Amino acid sequence: MFALAGMLIVIISVVSGYLASHGNMAVLWQPFEILIICGAALGAFMMANPFSLQKKVLSMAPQVITGSRHNKTFYLQLLGLIYSLFQKSRQDGFLAIEDDIESPFTSELFARFPDVLRDHEIVNFLTDNYRIFTLTGLPAYELEAIMDSEIEQIGEELLAPSHAVNRVAEALPGFGIVAAVLGIVITMGSIGGPMTEIGNHVAAALVGTFLGIFFAYGFIGPASAHLENLGAHELKAYLCIKSCLISVVSGYAPPVAAETGRKLLPPEMRPSFIELSDQLKQYR
Repeated sequence: MFALAGMLIVIISVVSGYLASHGNMAVLWQPFEILIICGAALGAFMMANPFSLQKKVLSMAPQVITGSRHNKTFYLQLLGLIYSLFQKSRQDGFLAIEDDIESPFTSELFARFPDVLRDHEIVNFLTDNYRIFTLTGLPAYELEAIMDSEIEQIGEELLAPSHAVNRVAEALPGFGIVAAVLGIVITMGSIGGPMTEIGNHVAAALVGTFLGIFFAYGFIGPASAHLENLGAHELKAYLCIKSCLISVVSGYAPPVAAETGRKLLPPEMRPSFIELSDQLKQYR
């Protein structure tokens, strides 16, 4: 919601300052300038990025307004799932969780944690790496090296939407200039006509430059930075899983493993020790 508040402050500040200077709002309404700028930016975005990345940007865009989908409830469920999986494996053996690992989206154990189950990437990361351990019995340091390589790649993928949107932000002022130049071309074609008409064309051209800069630095650039923060935030979930897995592979009890993962969560979303302890009691 803070992002939405920030957008409103940007709009109100610019518009109120313009009106206080006796500006005419009607002059700023140039739909064809907007079409040139936004259409060109969208086309460039589609040309520059694969379809998979375009879908990723669209799926993450609502989180700029609503905030990260990984909140405290999600992290409590994630730690609860990890604890339950480790505890069942510890008590009944690896064969007892084989079906859960192989088919997590139909597993009764995973179904108890719906917020986590909706995040397929997180679930796959957890089950794939736990499967590696159960099948190979790798020591902790080797399993950690495997997960570190995967997390590095995941980190790059999580930051890709931010970089794609940032490139659009960098291009928008240029597209604003394109709109302005086209406006000047129209103006030059009106030389010799009424001064009012020429003035309107010049104003429209200048509005094109304004809109390109306004969209870039007022909205798209900050949205890119927000997407980068979301990616960094989401990466914490993978680091949490890695820490928990390494702990249990090293021989620590499931409650201790869950605690080591808790410490790596974002501070503003991190459940306290007592909150986690109370949450885990219901899974014993």
